[in-house]
Amino acid sequence: MSTAPDITTIAPRDRAEILAQALPYIRQFHGKTMVIKYGGNAMTDPALQQDFAEDVVLLKLVGINPVVVHGGGPQIETLLKRLGKKGEFIQGMRVTDAETMEVVEWVLAGEVQQDIVGLINQAGGKAVGLTGRDGAMIRARKLRMADQADPSREHDVGQVGDIVGVDPAVVKALQDDQFIPVVSPIGFGEHNESYNINADVVAAKLATVLQAEKLLMLTNIRGVLDKEGQLLTELTPSRIDELVADGTISGGMIPKIAGALDAAKSGVNAVHIIDGRVPHALLLEVLGNEPFGTMIKG
Repeated sequence: MSTAPDITTIAPRDRAEILAQALPYIRQFHGKTMVIKYGGNAMTDPALQQDFAEDVVLLKLVGINPVVVHGGGPQIETLLKRLGKKGEFIQGMRVTDAETMEVVEWVLAGEVQQDIVGLINQAGGKAVGLTGRDGAMIRARKLRMADQADPSREHDVGQVGDIVGVDPAVVKALQDDQFIPVVSPIGFGEHNESYNINADVVAAKLATVLQAEKLLMLTNIRGVLDKEGQLLTELTPSRIDELVADGTISGGMIPKIAGALDAAKSGVNAVHIIDGRVPHALLLEVLGNEPFGTMIKG
């Protein structure tokens, strides 16, 4: 993990110049919505948590509208182990029986979400936690997961949801009142049942319906890497198909890339997969001019 540089020795004139260089990006993105998928080390390392909260608040203060969608896989896994239950995954999706769904709701809509809300508020923002139930935001149905090797077969992954529709009215109302929405990836079905939805998929769908300027997905790697470990700074649909076919993109990266590509094809101007282990990763991407991470092109 990268460490933050010592900025205490930077002269006031140099600090002013650094801020001035950010002005074109602030002007370009002022009033625009950015959806941020928050996960990985950035969620568990205390210093990175603080950096993330500060970045989100700064973006809001300069007139950009951040919407945070968070995961919580490690925290869910920790509680399941404490309860003597082993987590199971199929093709990158957590198998969610009724007992696991209770744990998912408890962790995501409780502990994890409130930690994020508290961090943002402590950094000077005004965050509000939401799940897909609030404002009837995320309607879902049971996910029908086809086997990758044999599409005629289906896997039963329990109460894992496939998004039917997203109503962003509650998010827009909060944005209009200068709040920062923090969304847990939990949807509801036609019989009021809860569904665990992949956070990457929720972030991508929310970015699409909000017609966000950017979708920023924080990960524990520099971006998408090829088989030699080299960073791929741009990906097209055809290149993504090649990388899935040869196994370069696999497991939990599959829904992340699929959601990012869907958003890029559906009107989101830019989708970036970036390294959340880097201090102030959000600001480096939004207010910088150097390539950072992998950009998905529609």
